[in-house]
Amino acid sequence: MANNTAVLEKRVKKPNWLRVKLPVGKKYTELRGLVDKYKLNTICTSGSCPNMGECWGEGTATFMILGNICTRSCGFCGVQTGKPEKVAWDEPEKVARSIKMMGIKHAVITSVDRDDLKDGGSIIWGETVDAIRRANPETSLETLIPDFQGKTKQIDRIIEVHPEVVSHNMETVRRLTREVRIQAKYDRSLAVLQYLKKNGMRTKTGLMLGLGETEEEVIQTMKDLQGVGLDVLTIGQYLQPTKKHLPVKEFITPEQFKKYETLGLEMGFMFVESSALVRSSYRAKKHAQ
Repeated sequence: MANNTAVLEKRVKKPNWLRVKLPVGKKYTELRGLVDKYKLNTICTSGSCPNMGECWGEGTATFMILGNICTRSCGFCGVQTGKPEKVAWDEPEKVARSIKMMGIKHAVITSVDRDDLKDGGSIIWGETVDAIRRANPETSLETLIPDFQGKTKQIDRIIEVHPEVVSHNMETVRRLTREVRIQAKYDRSLAVLQYLKKNGMRTKTGLMLGLGETEEEVIQTMKDLQGVGLDVLTIGQYLQPTKKHLPVKEFITPEQFKKYETLGLEMGFMFVESSALVRSSYRAKKHAQ
């Protein structure tokens, strides 16, 4: 990495620029009360997102569908891996009601990987978007989808319901993909984003840094994404969920994140969010406009 990247050999200590401010504000307090009272399922709370206060203050929240057990075992992800529960076919209506109750202006929908299902969960995906549209016609949507094993028939179900933004995260550079994402493939993810773009979607992806990638690899990944017509790019710092997960190799400095942001905008991406605490859904409402 560049000289302005802090690299620690053994135990990696969080630098001062990674301190998270406690969420505050009237809107946040109201939404937190609703979530707790009615046990609404948002990944904002379950994932302890550092931007929860800011996003909720702007009327944005992220919801995870298809359960909370993933069929993949990615080295970076804190979601439980194992045999998922049966599909809850009433889930689309429940998510739509939650969004209405919370008064969400922009919703991000994501899911675990469901390789155990013949349709990869794509039918529930489509029904969820439809249910949200019916109950919340003024709410804009971003769908943060899995790769669906690259099967275009399943991806088509997302295209058919036409959310404002379709996101699929690359997560890391080509060299580290097998270690970080295990069952995923770098070129397959690129192909998913390209297919979405060719079919009229506004596309988005996220990268997390600090896993041992080089600056040159990050820039090459950005060029690869430019090559498939990507619109929105988010870049943030990887943080180790537990000791069982991949360790943080380095903390990227604010200056380096700014460098990537400037470079990305010069490359022609519509939006680039690049800083330590950026997550996939950070400032997502803006990306839908």
